[in-house]
Amino acid sequence: MPTLEKTLPVSAIQNGTVIDHIPAGKALKIVKLLNLSTERLQTTLGLNLPSGILGLKDLIKIEGFVLSSESASKTAILAPLATVNIINNYEVQEKFQVSLPKKIQSVISCPNTLCISSQEKVDSIILVKERWKGNIQLQCHYCRKQFSHQDI
Repeated sequence: MPTLEKTLPVSAIQNGTVIDHIPAGKALKIVKLLNLSTERLQTTLGLNLPSGILGLKDLIKIEGFVLSSESASKTAILAPLATVNIINNYEVQEKFQVSLPKKIQSVISCPNTLCISSQEKVDSIILVKERWKGNIQLQCHYCRKQFSHQDI
């Protein structure tokens, strides 16, 4: 019988995707960003788990779902250090770190309430401008308002 120290705080999945190294408090936003709650997929969240890199981290496990590279890049906005593990028969088949896209379309909204993308039925287009010291600077394509990824 395994000791308490060797048991996982979040159970393993047979097939699917694990998104790891999410900053604490961001997992629910990523679930919303990826529309996972509407997909009716078995999803397990680990919140405020101990992490050697982040201190505390969140974790998302999605059974029976393979995260596309496009969707993985969306998670980089909220979790730039996240890693994605594709699991097959309880084994890691592929592992990669998320990377920021150059632009994000129809995923996040411009925080400027006067922007045309907030007022009209126009898909938002957010440009990724710069990344420094863990901060990601974003800019609305329409109104040119700049904001941090932490404002999402």
